[in-house]
Formats: sequence, structure tokens, C-alpha cells
Amino acid sequence: MSNAAVNLVPVPPTEPAPLFAHARGDIDVSFEFFPPKSEGMNETLWRSIQMLEPLCPRFVSVTYGAGGTTRERTHQTVARIASETSLAPAAHLTCVDASRGEIDDIARSYWDAGVRHIVALRGDPPEEGRDYQPHPDGYADAAALVAGLKKVAPFEISVACYPEVHPQADCPESDLDNLKRKVDAGADRAISQFFFSADNFFRFRDRAAAAGIDAEIVPGILPVSNVAQTRKFAGLCGAEIPGWMDAMFEGLDALPSARQLIAATIAAELCGQLYAGGVRHFHFYTLNRAELAYAICHLLGVRAPCEAAAALK
Repeated sequence: MSNAAVNLVPVPPTEPAPLFAHARGDIDVSFEFFPPKSEGMNETLWRSIQMLEPLCPRFVSVTYGAGGTTRERTHQTVARIASETSLAPAAHLTCVDASRGEIDDIARSYWDAGVRHIVALRGDPPEEGRDYQPHPDGYADAAALVAGLKKVAPFEISVACYPEVHPQADCPESDLDNLKRKVDAGADRAISQFFFSADNFFRFRDRAAAAGIDAEIVPGILPVSNVAQTRKFAGLCGAEIPGWMDAMFEGLDALPSARQLIAATIAAELCGQLYAGGVRHFHFYTLNRAELAYAICHLLGVRAPCEAAAALK
């Protein structure tokens, strides 16, 4: 054996605490689903809802297709969640291709079905590439929609915000001004588009506060297991996909389990950075698949009541 000195890495005097070791009990979550297009997709959705329900989310939202293309399926899904689960459903509602009367009627039908929360959005045109045009008898934008919904019933209302700026906004300032108009019209919170830089979210949150926006701003978290699909989503909403993410998933096309592990790790690390910055509510875009969202919630210390009680014994 060589007599040469061996350089040993010194062991730190105390082992660092695991991620979120002290966070249990102070994190809220919510989940987003989309209405199913087929019976098979419907079964997948309800398995996901049943898996996530025990985590007691603040609410679950159901999306609304471009131009109202999923209007009936959205309503059916929301009504079923309201009647068959303990969850508080939030129905997405948009301004596109509908008059104020039609939208108000839809809102009243939600209220009658026991739905008390609306995610109010301007919405995307039904044809990709087509510019948004307000309905001649409709709500001009999301701020007008929020004000109109508040006249229909005392809904809790969430709206959208964009840490990396809406792709159709003239500039960051006008995008922020649009958010302020929605909050001033009565929105209770803003849920952000997905992002992958905690610093971008914090800068946006600080700018919103400086602009006098005092509503809760909830980060939207998209666990990524398919980079190509995520890149398509990002192109539609102005989110940036960092170069390192491509490298993380390189060579894993035929290894779905490995992709899931990487996706959960990346999302949990982002949530950890946000938690350190004071965030206590995370909104997960599930894509109707519960496993990733459930795993990340588990890492965050969000457990079903029976699991939480067992962990304290």
C-alpha cells in the first residue's frame, strides 16, 4: 500500500436536514384536470381524482377547451366532482365565442350544481394561429369576465398570471397591468403559468406587490416527463424550457420509470426553492395523471390524514 497521504473529505459536524423535513402541516396544494375525451380517458381521470382526494387539496380545477369546445364535458366533470367526492371543484370559464348571457347562464348552472369557485380566463381562439376577437355581445377580456361573474353570484374567483409574460402582451408592464385589472375586478387569487426558474417567479411576485397587487399568487407546477410535449405547451404560453432539462431526460425515451423519477426530482427541487422563498400553496398541472403529483406531494410532506397521523407516532 502506498504511503502517500490520502485526502479525505471532512465529514460535516451535523448532517443536513432532508428536503422539507420541517415543512409538514403548512403546505397547501391544488390540482388541475382536463375533461376526458373517451371512456378510457374518463377511467384514467377518475383513478387520478380518487388517488389525490385523500390529500385534501384546497380545490381541484377542470379546464375548458379553446372556444368552449369542452363546455359540456367540463360541466359534467365538475358536477360529478361536486356530487361524488369531498373535493371543492373549480370550473374554468372563458370569454371566447360566447355572449355575456350565455356565460352568465353557464355560471348560474355551476352555482346551482354546488360549484362556488370559477377560474376566469380570457381563453384561446378555437383555431390555432387565429387572433383573439371578443364576441360582439360578450365579455371583452378576463377582467370584464371577473366583474360579470361577481354580479351573477358571490363566486370565489381565480385568474391566470404569467411570470415570464404572456406571449401576446406588449411588454411586462402591460401584462402586469392586466393582472391588476383582474384583481381589482374581484379576483381572489392568481395561479401562474408553469415555469422552471424559482427566481423568475420571485421577481414576478415582487413586481406584482410593487404594482399594488395584494391577491395571493400561487405557482403552477408542471412535473415534466415528456420534454417534447412540454416544449409545445411552453410555446403557447411563453414559458422558457431551460437547456439543462433536455440533458436531464436525454437517453430516457424507452425508460418511463426513470423519466418519472427525474421529473419528480426536478419538480420537488423547484418546490423546495419556492418553499424557502415563502410559498405555501402549490398548484399542480396533473395532465390527468396522479402518480407524479402524488409523489411530489409526499416529498413535500403533504399526506392523507391517516398517513400524517401515523407519521407522528
